[in-house]
Amino acid sequence: MAHATERMTEGPIGKTLVRFAVPLFLGNLFQQMYNTADALIVGNFLGDTALAAVSSTGSLIFLLIGLFQGIAIGAGVVISRYFGAEDNKNMHKAIHTNLAFSLLVALILTAVGTTMCPLFLKWMKTPAAVMAQAVTYLQIYFCGSIGLVLYNTCTGIMQALGDSRHPLYYLVISSLLNVVLDMVFIAVFGMDVEGAALATVLSQLISVLLCARRLLCTTEDYQVSLCDIRFDRPILREIIRYGLPSGLQNSAIAIANVCVQFHINTFGAMAMSGCGAYSKIEGFAFLPITSFTAALTTFVGQNSGGAKYERTKKGAKFGITCSLLLAEVIGLIIFLAAPLLIGAFTDTPEALAFGVDKARICALFYCLLAASHCLSAVLRGAGLSSVPMFVMLAFWCVIRVLFLTVTARLTDSILPVNWVYPLTWALSTVTLTIYYCKVDWLHRHKM
Repeated sequence: MAHATERMTEGPIGKTLVRFAVPLFLGNLFQQMYNTADALIVGNFLGDTALAAVSSTGSLIFLLIGLFQGIAIGAGVVISRYFGAEDNKNMHKAIHTNLAFSLLVALILTAVGTTMCPLFLKWMKTPAAVMAQAVTYLQIYFCGSIGLVLYNTCTGIMQALGDSRHPLYYLVISSLLNVVLDMVFIAVFGMDVEGAALATVLSQLISVLLCARRLLCTTEDYQVSLCDIRFDRPILREIIRYGLPSGLQNSAIAIANVCVQFHINTFGAMAMSGCGAYSKIEGFAFLPITSFTAALTTFVGQNSGGAKYERTKKGAKFGITCSLLLAEVIGLIIFLAAPLLIGAFTDTPEALAFGVDKARICALFYCLLAASHCLSAVLRGAGLSSVPMFVMLAFWCVIRVLFLTVTARLTDSILPVNWVYPLTWALSTVTLTIYYCKVDWLHRHKM
């Protein structure tokens, strides 16, 4: 094609979705690689305590950014629907309103993340041996909030327009840079966890510069003009209407995951290290899920915006099926190779045992996670963000927290912490499947 953007309202459905999803998959792979590089280098050069400090911050980071990432999903839906309807005027307003909102978010995250993280970590019962390094890592990480937020915003804009290739190129560059900086700061200069955090911040800033250059220099209708970055109230209300349910869902799930991390922390640094190592491995298993989730949201948004309902339905079925199959194949591989994979992060027998146990309980149920995420993506693309929000709030937040609260009083084993994820994945999948099959979601929302 002549242009990087793609109208997903035309062409073979399977080819269109796969062509869009594959660059997302590769981009997510590289992103996970540089996230994992932090853990691998920290674990091997700085030890289990440092690994626990870095890996245990993930749930808190997602708690702080989850609300705004959810609203960014809403912005992507708005942009993709206007793009599919060929309404360039409102698409331009949506892009610039999204950028204005992101700049505000970056300032808020920087202030809250750098000042409040010691208190948040204390609430999570972070062990004293880990606390200082965790605080240092988080404070440096959130000093780079503008890079994190604007990168996600710019790539979200490009993906909403059907361009998944350029985000891939930029992510590959930043991922490789992150790995190199990790080695330089930690292995060469002898820095502690601040080296890992600094490497992440700098690589994200490079990604933002590349994304900004693309959006500012293009001659297409979606070109960004710095003078036009401002809030358009009707568009902002539309973005929030689509995105707030996803943001609230992310925040609630993040709170539940912080609760899970709290229970892991009570078992000590070895449990934190082992489970943290597993979480890095698990991130790779989620790659086909996140890839087809993003592809489905854009596909459904563009096609429903263009009133191509039969095409929308066929594309949804194709994307869900592919995601389920890929997730389960990867889950089986992780189940079989768990000792080898966890062993790449730590050779301490106790930490290794915690990580392998968690992997072998969760891995075979990845198909349920894929189903929940893909069904939610289809509904969001159709403009029904509130449905997955309520489902996820009920099962991934309320039930998850209640289950751990009750089981913690009945046993001193970590098994309930490991089983809470497959249990809640199953409940949400059943509920969303019933809604998807019984309700005419395709025609429930008109733009």
